[in-house]
Amino acid sequence: MMHKLCHVVISLMSLCAVSNAFAEDMPPAFEGRRLFVSHCQICHGRSGEGDGPLAKQMGITPANLNVTVRARSDTILKKIIRGDGRPTITGRDRHDLLSTAMPKWKDVFGDAEIDALIAYLRFLSSSKHELMGDPAVGRTLYLKYCGVCHGEEGSGDGIMTGLMDIEPMDHTNPNATSPLSNEQLLSSILDGKGEFMPAWRGVLSQNDVEALVSYIRLLAY
Repeated sequence: MMHKLCHVVISLMSLCAVSNAFAEDMPPAFEGRRLFVSHCQICHGRSGEGDGPLAKQMGITPANLNVTVRARSDTILKKIIRGDGRPTITGRDRHDLLSTAMPKWKDVFGDAEIDALIAYLRFLSSSKHELMGDPAVGRTLYLKYCGVCHGEEGSGDGIMTGLMDIEPMDHTNPNATSPLSNEQLLSSILDGKGEFMPAWRGVLSQNDVEALVSYIRLLAY
């Protein structure tokens, strides 16, 4: 009965919250975070550790996604999220391996949304850097201040690269961004770096820059 009630509560909540129009031009992990916050966080918790407020209230035990996601391919994760399919080796229902209370999201999420959600889950389970600020705020600032050099998608191909002999960092490349700490990225944005990276101190606030760093983190997934 408890599991059925959980299905009903979460399904009704999801049907009210999901937009019919999926923002396909958004970076996958960025859009996936939006879906996670509105649909998954209530059970799986902010960090994906299975400690969300609804789970505690209803006495269910969602998966710790930081462990679960690392052990499964995108194909299996899609089946788990959709709520269908069984593995061919053990014959066990992988959906139930996570939680018997896990809703079947196939009637709520489209394929692009599931791919975006998985991209964010990959970030949660593998990134050593936490999100310092609001990535939604960071995206607005990025397009306004950073896209001219780093490109609207963050791949380092902004319009200025065609006018000047510069090679901005490719923020979609985890090999470029992951080795840098949040503090290093903050410093580069606030105080500038090298010959062409300008200092934004006095233009952007500390909160603005923390939001930018959070958005940059998601670009690599």
